[in-house]
Amino acid sequence: MMAETKNRAARNRTVTVSDSEIPVLEQQISGVETIRAGFHDDMIVNADLFDCLDFIPDGYFDLIIIDPPYNLDKDFHGRKFAVMKTDAYEEFLRSWFYRVCDKLKPDGSLYMCGDWKCTSSMQRVIEERLIVVNRISWQREKGRGAKANWKNSMEDIWFAVKNPRDYYFDVDSVKMKRKVIAPYREDGRPKDWEETENGNFRITCPSNFWDDISVPFWSMPENTDHPTQKPEKLYAKLVLASSRPGDRIFDPFLGSGTSAVVARKLGRRFFGVEVNREYCRWAVKRLMAAAVDVSIQGYSDGVFWERNSLADQKKMQ
Repeated sequence: MMAETKNRAARNRTVTVSDSEIPVLEQQISGVETIRAGFHDDMIVNADLFDCLDFIPDGYFDLIIIDPPYNLDKDFHGRKFAVMKTDAYEEFLRSWFYRVCDKLKPDGSLYMCGDWKCTSSMQRVIEERLIVVNRISWQREKGRGAKANWKNSMEDIWFAVKNPRDYYFDVDSVKMKRKVIAPYREDGRPKDWEETENGNFRITCPSNFWDDISVPFWSMPENTDHPTQKPEKLYAKLVLASSRPGDRIFDPFLGSGTSAVVARKLGRRFFGVEVNREYCRWAVKRLMAAAVDVSIQGYSDGVFWERNSLADQKKMQ
């Protein structure tokens, strides 16, 4: 189903697909028959996940990133997901999660995204097959206020592994660069921070609370009309921390392609499954752009910068 045509401002950079682009993009979208004939890396498969799992090799992926439908009423451009009772939602998760876990290498890592309403269900189901190592909470600053409740501005990402004594994690690749507001000196010299012509900065280790993420919006080139699109910066942290260059990443609910785009930009291989044909086209178009521009908003010089710090980044270049 094609998205409804929208009138957009001249400066709007949202990814769209014109009728003339469709034939080229379609050439890079696979179906079940393609992976049945020969599975390989760097594929976007337009199909129902259940129809694909038998043709995806077990123990193959170094990293799996999952952003499934949350337990909410949501319209994914004509494909509607309806809220369920907790038990039913957990059965929905189990219906595919166990088999997705089979695709993970023994020393691999898995991340699953959720919100406050479904995160406890996700934890229970994940722990039936994997060991939860941590829960990341990230500040989702975009959204409407609420008059009779607290505004929902946080989401979770569960971090789990098969073997807690044998998994890859590179903390040095995901360090934060923060501006120092009240610098401390020892013997007149900066202590644990750097003094530069453009300001004072500290390189810090990341915590499991992320307040530096910007949700994609109309002026960002990564933005699409997908209703639950995840930011490239968010996934870049997962990819850099839990995979090496050349590693393989699986996303069973690819959406508009963020995990595949980030994998390509950071030198990893990808495999994604998405049931919505239009979303697959957006993903392919984003991948084509990523072959030319590997930049990720908020990530430069090997570190992640604070939100709204683009001016500082440009000064340091």
